[in-house]
Parts: sequence; C-alpha cells; structure tokens
Amino acid sequence: MSLLERLNKDIVQAMKNKEKDKLTSIRMLKSSLQNEAIKLGKQDLSEEEELTVLSRELKQRKDSLQEFEKAGREDLVEKLRNELSHVEVYMPKQLSEDELTEIVKESITETGASSKADMGRVMAAIMPKVKGKADGSLVNKLVQQHLS
Repeated sequence: MSLLERLNKDIVQAMKNKEKDKLTSIRMLKSSLQNEAIKLGKQDLSEEEELTVLSRELKQRKDSLQEFEKAGREDLVEKLRNELSHVEVYMPKQLSEDELTEIVKESITETGASSKADMGRVMAAIMPKVKGKADGSLVNKLVQQHLS
C-alpha cells in the first residue's frame, strides 16, 4: 500500500473516531505529499521522495517545538507534540545510537577522513544511508565526536 493510500485510509478512520487533531495532522501530511508531486510534475512520488517530504515535515515540527519551548508557549508545545507523534507513525524505524555509530565509523573509513576538515565528505557519505532513519543533528554530533 502506498503512503497516500495509507493516509487516505487513516483519514477515514480518524473521521470515524472523531479524532480532530489526528485528522488535521494526516491531512497536512497528505497535502505536503501532493504539493511535492505537483512541484516535481509527477503523478506519484517514489518512496524516497515521500521519505524526503516526511523528513522535512518532521524536522519542521521539531524545530518549531524547540522554539515554542524556549518561548514558554506550553499551549503550542502540546499541540506540536501531538502532531509529531502522528507524523512519526509514517516514518521508517529509527536507527539506534549504536547502529548509527557503526555507520559513522564505516563511512569515516570509506572516505579516509582524518580530521574535522573532512566532515563534509563524511556527512555526504552517511546521509543517503540513514535518510529518514536518523536525525541529522545526531549524525552531525557523532561524526564530530569520531573526527576529533
């Protein structure tokens, strides 16, 4: 089942269960996917393109959550946490920190990196491998740790 089909099915289920917040979040995801398809001039997105859109939506919410927490806006923080939980349902299983560390070590070896000056090369090698499965800031932190 494609992601759009799954979203449509979940929209119907959320309407039946009268889950307004969930319904709003799923509709927003569906809209983002459809907008991306229009932007790319395609009928259907590939799995990788869908994953890119989902990752972008997740990152936007995490960034907003941090900003609202700094500003002390608890009303918006709770709303965003709910949205995040609804978006995360559609993301692939996240890699553990140990699995990520192993990938970082392999990539450093593959690229022959030896200092922080090589960080760009290492990140370019890692990110396609972990796309949608790991938070970029965590990857960045682990690469910095292993290159210093």
